Amino acid sequence: MDSHGQDEQRVVWAVVDTGIGPLMLAATREGLVNVVFHASGPVRERALERLADRLGTEPVEDPDAPVLREAIGQVKAYFAGDRHDFDLPLDWSLISGFNRQVLRELASGVPYGTVVGYGDLAGRVGQPGGAQAVGAAMGANPLPVVVPCHRVVESDGGIGGFGGGLEAKRKLLALEGVLPEPLF
Repeated sequence: MDSHGQDEQRVVWAVVDTGIGPLMLAATREGLVNVVFHASGPVRERALERLADRLGTEPVEDPDAPVLREAIGQVKAYFAGDRHDFDLPLDWSLISGFNRQVLRELASGVPYGTVVGYGDLAGRVGQPGGAQAVGAAMGANPLPVVVPCHRVVESDGGIGGFGGGLEAKRKLLALEGVLPEPLF
């Protein structure tokens, strides 16, 4: 127990194989808190160290924790094409301010199979002209795929950037029917 009589924060994690490589999912008692691309070896270890620093407790591997078991099932169903929306509790504690506002709008207002421009998303949160700030918020997204930053593109039709790499962004957009599947 901490000084407020609360159980100490518990962070659990697991890795799930997907069509874009291994994703590490981490959760607190509040919900899913982090999704990490390319989550093998050193990338996973650095992500776990960052989580421990930010959340004040050592993450524990526990794929059978209820919130992770549900998240793993939903992620697998999404990549199989059987799920279009995630219905998971989310812990937003790793992001705040403008970035949180933008990501919440993205999560609730840009459905599967659609895209939005950086500038359009900025306008939706009352910051017209804030396309670069939206790009920074996408780069800071602690919950990619579940909070679908891959659906944010350039207004001129360019694909834009992506923390998981452009190949992963293309695959996610192809999965959702926005882009054609690559030929090779």
